[in-house]
Amino acid sequence: MSLINLSNLTFAYEGSDDTIFHQVSLRMDSTWKLGLVGRNGKGKTTLLKLLMGEYPYSGTISSDGNFAYFPMEIKEDTWMAMELIPEGVPLWKVQRELSLMGTEEELLYRPIQTLSGGEKTRVMLAVLFARENCFLLIDEPTDHLDIQARRQVGAYLNKKQGFILVSHDRTLLDACTDHILAINRATIEIQKGNFSSWYENRQKRDAYERDEHKKQVREINKLEKAARQTAGWSDKIEKTKKGHKVSGLKPDKGYIGHQAAKMMKRSKAAESRKDKAIQKKKTLLIDVEKIFSLKLEPLQYHTQSLITMNDLAIYYQDQPVCGPVTAQICQGERILLTGPNGSGKTSILKLITGEPLDYTGELHIGSRLMISYVPQETGLLTGTLREYARMWKIDESRFKAILNKMDFSKEQFDKPMEVFSRGQKKKVMLARSLCQSAHLYIWDEPFNYIDLFSRMQIEELILAAQPTMLLVEHDLAFIEKAATGTIALGR
Repeated sequence: MSLINLSNLTFAYEGSDDTIFHQVSLRMDSTWKLGLVGRNGKGKTTLLKLLMGEYPYSGTISSDGNFAYFPMEIKEDTWMAMELIPEGVPLWKVQRELSLMGTEEELLYRPIQTLSGGEKTRVMLAVLFARENCFLLIDEPTDHLDIQARRQVGAYLNKKQGFILVSHDRTLLDACTDHILAINRATIEIQKGNFSSWYENRQKRDAYERDEHKKQVREINKLEKAARQTAGWSDKIEKTKKGHKVSGLKPDKGYIGHQAAKMMKRSKAAESRKDKAIQKKKTLLIDVEKIFSLKLEPLQYHTQSLITMNDLAIYYQDQPVCGPVTAQICQGERILLTGPNGSGKTSILKLITGEPLDYTGELHIGSRLMISYVPQETGLLTGTLREYARMWKIDESRFKAILNKMDFSKEQFDKPMEVFSRGQKKKVMLARSLCQSAHLYIWDEPFNYIDLFSRMQIEELILAAQPTMLLVEHDLAFIEKAATGTIALGR
């Protein structure tokens, strides 16, 4: 066992006024299975890169072991998956790790370009865990993995120790972590347990702080009123020193001065208590996440059936990639396309949205059916949010208001989208879709890179608005709440 220590870690990107980390101090055990959670753009990947020594920083990072980062860099001249194994790592150890994942070692002998995203993930994890004295920094390993593959990766990681896992998949975090490292709005904390226990504790803490905040506001108002009253009484008493004789007697200035001083002392005491209450109030709610309600205005279609598929099969270069599929999408349904990677889920979505793919069988799309489509990839986003809104002919004010509710700061509105994190780019695409009134919403892996709080926010929206949807998504927690049916595909 060894410790990983961060002391007074401070970091900001060159040329940026935004400080990502300020005076952060943490201590982690190298045997912990840490889940790293936080909003998009809060610095989760940045923290991993700092541990790898890729950016200059102030403060200190110390560890007795080495760090390794997932995903591994694949060089352009890499031909076979076997070439990912670094010198000094025995082949049998990599084979053993693949076996623990329930994966055949033949993956190592295949050309790298023939491996699916899930297969590459398994090979990389096997290679990294085969290294000695190495603490793994695993950055979103489940992107594009199907449900079964996620379960396999979760079960595998649960058998390991000594890693930080960045993931927004609640089911995965519960399956394989024993500590949660949370980058909050203003602080960073480590808590023992999995995601569910951390989130339950967070909700309790947030509820306590909201109640305490209300209590402090009431106390401050009461003390302000008391301070004003006692100060006023003190002034009135002090003025009686100059009063006229009563029954031939002069006012007792000593007694009056004593009473005035007593009232003033009470006033200052109330002010002091008020200041303490104000300082306490400032420490509350600094990490409470404000999850605002979103709105969606879906359109009603004139018939119950929107899309019908009969023995639909899709081909790439005369090779079948999907089908045959027979299914129907009806109004009010939220249908989930399921199946392993490579079964053609995205191909079906692309065909429905108008991409000219070769197919056999029948595909009937309702006349004048309005579709809002969120594709899987975000890499093509360029330019400003204003330009993006104009290109899609959506209301810019509403578009930015939705992004603001999804935790975009107003400072980000003027930045080019090229500098956004992957999660922020995905939010841009989702916000655009939410601005569009449509009969059918087709979303392809909408939660890739999206933070946990935004996922919950969108879940609530879908359950409230009840739009008709066709989805590809592998987040089990979301599926259990939102999907009304499935279309299962095979390879």
